[in-house]
Amino acid sequence: MNSIVQNSLVFLALVFAVWFLLRKFGVFPKLGKPNTKTCGNKDCGCN
Repeated sequence: MNSIVQNSLVFLALVFAVWFLLRKFGVFPKLGKPNTKTCGNKDCGCN
């Protein structure tokens, strides 16, 4: 029973680490609001 829990935790840590690295290097897009600023208009919100 202990080895099942230990192997599960190691597998979850490995999956999290791979997911984090892929997201950091831009393979997976980050979740959140899209950038809606349009520079070039008077009210672009860039400043």
